[in-house]
Amino acid sequence: MSEEQQPQFHNYDDGSSGSSVLRNVILGVVAVYIIFSLYFSYELNDRINKLEAKQTVAEQTLDKKIAATQSAVESSSADLSKQVGLTQKQIAARAAQLQREQKESESRLTEEQQKQQAALGAVGTDVAGVKSEVAGAKTDITTTRSDLDATKAKLERTIGDLGIQTGLIATTRDDLEVLKHKGDRNYYEFTLSKSKTPTPVATVSLVLKKADQKRGKYTMNVIADDSTIEKKDRTKNEPLQFYTGRDHLLYELVVFTVEKDKVTGYVSTPKNAPVPMTK
Repeated sequence: MSEEQQPQFHNYDDGSSGSSVLRNVILGVVAVYIIFSLYFSYELNDRINKLEAKQTVAEQTLDKKIAATQSAVESSSADLSKQVGLTQKQIAARAAQLQREQKESESRLTEEQQKQQAALGAVGTDVAGVKSEVAGAKTDITTTRSDLDATKAKLERTIGDLGIQTGLIATTRDDLEVLKHKGDRNYYEFTLSKSKTPTPVATVSLVLKKADQKRGKYTMNVIADDSTIEKKDRTKNEPLQFYTGRDHLLYELVVFTVEKDKVTGYVSTPKNAPVPMTK
């Protein structure tokens, strides 16, 4: 036989073996998929079970909290109801107390008003009395002014033993007070008893040597600037004048009462004369 006539043989085993391999691969993949699906299902169920357990615990905890809250709310409501009841009683008691206090205040106010009215009445009486006293005082002041005017009118202007007229002289202690208030000169009052010891008056010294009450005469020595000036047999109310001091200032001496061995009078000096030193 020729080559062309020889029978042809095909290899069918190659095709069937490839299909087996493919089938085995597919089965393996399906098996792996099934295994992973089962594992995933298991894990998922386990997670779901855990979540359900946690949710159950959370729900139980929440239920307990809700129950506790409800209990607290109910207790608070009961306490609030009690407090409201007590508050209402307290408000009623306070209102009654305020009413009593208001009535007491009104009573006290009425009593105080009555006392004030009585006091005002007494003050009115006192004011009327004061007005009467003021009117009397005005009358006394007017009388005093009249007396002062009369006293001023009686003050004499005389010429002293040196032939100088210095102004008004006082013949009584009251007249002397008037002159002091006029303020024209400085006035130093004295009362001297018969003595050999000089008595300081103003910035000079005086020695009463003799006083004759019956005749109203006296003799006096004036010691000034280390010199002695004798005023002999002078009459009361007679101005005795002398100069003294560095500026040769004119002093004036007047005796307005003469008693036995005693005289009273004053020394007047210019406003610019030295002031006697006080101890």
